[in-house]
Amino acid sequence: MRASPSSRRKQVNFWPGFVDAMSSLLLVIIFLLSLFMLAQFFLAQEILGKDSALTRLNSQIAELTDLLQLEQGNADDLQSTIESLSATLSSAQSERDSLASQMAGIGAGLAERDSQLAALNQELLAEQEISEEANAQLLLLNQQLAALRTQIGALEQALEASEAKDIESRTKITDLGRRLNLALAQRVQDLSRYRSDFFGRLREILADRADVTIVGDRFVFQSEVLFSAGQASISPQGRDEIIKLADAILQLETEIPPEINWVLRIDGHTDRRPISTVQFPSNWELSAARAISVAQLLIERGVSPHRLVAAGFGEFSPIDPEDNEEAYRRNRRIEFKLTE
Repeated sequence: MRASPSSRRKQVNFWPGFVDAMSSLLLVIIFLLSLFMLAQFFLAQEILGKDSALTRLNSQIAELTDLLQLEQGNADDLQSTIESLSATLSSAQSERDSLASQMAGIGAGLAERDSQLAALNQELLAEQEISEEANAQLLLLNQQLAALRTQIGALEQALEASEAKDIESRTKITDLGRRLNLALAQRVQDLSRYRSDFFGRLREILADRADVTIVGDRFVFQSEVLFSAGQASISPQGRDEIIKLADAILQLETEIPPEINWVLRIDGHTDRRPISTVQFPSNWELSAARAISVAQLLIERGVSPHRLVAAGFGEFSPIDPEDNEEAYRRNRRIEFKLTE
């Protein structure tokens, strides 16, 4: 039995439309695959950023989520299309069965089409698996972003705690410096008071000596009181004066509190006229030797060596710059200074 012309026209027009629909479906699936591959690439690039890229990454994730929802809607539409096509296919297969005797030659082509449809179905399943994998990776990225936000929060808390501790430390340092300055000022004030007492006692002890004077914060002995010309050995008269001085220092040691770190500095000075002997090649050696002789005598009288400093200045610190005998006499001196 031969098919009518109208049946042939229906058969010829149906399969190209079906193939077009399947081709469109394949293109949409390829488009979805490309879109997910691009999304994975951009997401991988964005993850390599630091704190400054978090905002952009969240925005892109939101966009990808919208696109995914859109594509899921398109997938639903495609599914509806597939179901419609499946219904049409079922109808066509029923018609094919009724016309099987007349379509022997076309049957081979139809079998090939069925094979192609099966291959397309397999590809569709593979694309669905890829889509599920992409969703899993997206979920993993969200978890990593949440962990990163948690770490950033912990770092911010640690920074705030460190800043608070730094402010507290600065406050303590400022307070400690203020108290230290007050303590030092008190020590200097105490030492000044003891220096005044010490000089007052020396004035009383040496009140009859016109060649012993006070210059600023120093008690000054003219060298002639203690030494012969060009010598560093203390004369007998000079020993008596130094012994008086030692008694005043010993009394001072018992009165000054131990926490005040004081010393008595002994400075030797000469005039500007040069000296050159075997024992003293220069005025420097002579002035230093005289200061040391005074310190040694004080130590013999019981003064602690930790409280004494001997120094020689030679002719380089004159108190009278004139070039005459009176200036030379004034510049030849031993100075005592109570200091820290």
